[in-house]
Amino acid sequence: MTHTGFDRFGPRERLGSAIFARVAGPDGPGNRARIHGTPGPRWFAPERPVRRVHGDASMYVGGLSALLLQSLHPLAMAAVAAHSGFRGDPWGRLQRTSTFLATTTYGPSDQAERACERVRAVHERVRGETERGEPYHAADPHLLGWVHVAEVDSFLRAHQRYGARPLTPAECDGYVADMARVAVALGVSDPPRDRGELAERLSAYRPELRGTPQARDTARFLLLNPPLPLAARLPYGVLAANAVSLLPRWAARELRLPRLAVADELCVHPLGSALTSVIRWALATTPRPPAAQHT
Repeated sequence: MTHTGFDRFGPRERLGSAIFARVAGPDGPGNRARIHGTPGPRWFAPERPVRRVHGDASMYVGGLSALLLQSLHPLAMAAVAAHSGFRGDPWGRLQRTSTFLATTTYGPSDQAERACERVRAVHERVRGETERGEPYHAADPHLLGWVHVAEVDSFLRAHQRYGARPLTPAECDGYVADMARVAVALGVSDPPRDRGELAERLSAYRPELRGTPQARDTARFLLLNPPLPLAARLPYGVLAANAVSLLPRWAARELRLPRLAVADELCVHPLGSALTSVIRWALATTPRPPAAQHT
């Protein structure tokens, strides 16, 4: 009996390859080889917390939750709605974001610098007005600061709940400090460098945040109408429910998303832990080039 190349792989390998292809895109294998295999100094040493967080399956929950939280700033939401094209090409946007995170977390310093320069150039061109006539500019350090703190808080929350090895309190502070380095390279002024500063900054933004019609419409698109095959809808529904449960309660209320504490504890969280475990198990089979030495 003859076997095709596809037949030689078991269900674990096929699932891991399918997930990687969705998240990394057609250039994923080449980007991975470039990021991990190119020699040279890195921004972050192998033992840094940012490497553990960004390499864990909990990022799937944290990333979706971050998008929901970020949408609550009307200026950020208006910029995304008008300029990102996420509805027309959501997978492309995800793939670009995942490549950026991988490059800045694991790649050589010069590649990380160039990745941040490209993002800053895009932000510089993004200008406009909200439906209320409020001007926005994506390169505004204050607006960049909101996107940054919402992302850091969401990624850290997700890792502490669903990660294979949650961080210690000192490592949590280290993760916030690691992310501050990326934030500065993107144009954020004085980003938080520990959990206390992160909490203070989130609270400071609170008066500016609200669930606009654009934000609620985006939440419906992300949670209920993702461009996915039928077989992927159920696991994505689990992912979406856990992304919502990760939000601060006030944020879920602003987006008019249902939250039941009992359902979260008895159903949503256990299913989320199971799903991230399956993703982690599947992705462990995807080959990675030998890591270049950090100097």
